[in-house]
Amino acid sequence: MPRGSDNAEPTRGNVSAGILLYRTTPDGLRVLLAHPGGPFFAKKDEGAWSIPKGLIEPDEDPAAAALREFQEELGWQPTGALHPLGDVRLKSGKRVIAFALASDESEAAMLAQFSPGVFQMEWPPRSGRSAEFPEVDRIAFFTADEAARKLNPAQAALLDRLTVLLTQLGDN
Repeated sequence: MPRGSDNAEPTRGNVSAGILLYRTTPDGLRVLLAHPGGPFFAKKDEGAWSIPKGLIEPDEDPAAAALREFQEELGWQPTGALHPLGDVRLKSGKRVIAFALASDESEAAMLAQFSPGVFQMEWPPRSGRSAEFPEVDRIAFFTADEAARKLNPAQAALLDRLTVLLTQLGDN
């Protein structure tokens, strides 16, 4: 198991599952990242992006949760084999169980399918008014180096794990 992960079952607490979708191109590895929607992340860029992820329901399989959350956040269901990347722990204490998924679909075609889910929250704070925001306000493909700068620092380890996985799969 990769360093920084544990084998505890995701039965309680704040545990999410997500997918690091990637493409191998003649120019190298490209990964899909999501920028969180809502007012707290509106002006943040480097260190704010994430893999598409969300909370695992009680007794839900983490892989099934990762697929469900990908669809809820981005608006389409990726297909293909999921490869475990272990988990990481965010600064908030939330545990994220991650999976890698390869895609041969063009970046343009995937980006064109983007149709994010929404959430409601009180905004501005203590105003008594409710506002609706996209769960993800944009998605983009990045090289591994670009992604390392864009990703939430706790999730950057997933890029290293993906590189190891691709070597093991002979897909580098």
